[in-house]
Amino acid sequence: MFIQTEDTPNPATLKFLPGKDVLGEGVPGREFEKGDDVSGAPLAEMLFMIPGLTRVFFGADFVSVTKTDEKAWQHLKPAVLGAIMDFYIAGGDVLSGMAAQAPSGEDPEFTYEGETAEIVEQIKEIIELRVRPAVAQDGGDIVFKRYIEGDGIVYLEMRGACAGCPSSTMTLKSGIENLLKHYVPEVTAVEQAI
Repeated sequence: MFIQTEDTPNPATLKFLPGKDVLGEGVPGREFEKGDDVSGAPLAEMLFMIPGLTRVFFGADFVSVTKTDEKAWQHLKPAVLGAIMDFYIAGGDVLSGMAAQAPSGEDPEFTYEGETAEIVEQIKEIIELRVRPAVAQDGGDIVFKRYIEGDGIVYLEMRGACAGCPSSTMTLKSGIENLLKHYVPEVTAVEQAI
């Protein structure tokens, strides 16, 4: 089995491509941080046994792994490659049980009706078709959280390699905000969801 690796814009994160589906197309990415309950995510559980890893993100066909500043990739990379290879050779499922049920990511506190619901659908469609594929190239994902109608502010959550990336703020402000403002005039700003 050959696993490719790619650098990401985030120096603390590497993207691993096992040459097989990880979650599969159309399935929202899943992120786990060290200390999370990973009992339904056996690959994440294996990876967190490697000292120095802080975050694991599963995409359609890749795994992004984030390390602490104290550890060097030259020491961690062989261990991560070995864990991913062992996992796939053993034939395990990346997610099982309740963990396999993908959360929507959207803030359940907000419901949209009428014209606002149409605006939110436009925003989601642009993110799905134009933004998510580009962000996935860098080993990350972006999720719509909420839209504040009166202010025109869209809140998005960056995941995977994009979470904590030094250039994520510029991506949100210069790239995504300009794109959404162009196609959806009601949008006035894009902010990182907290």
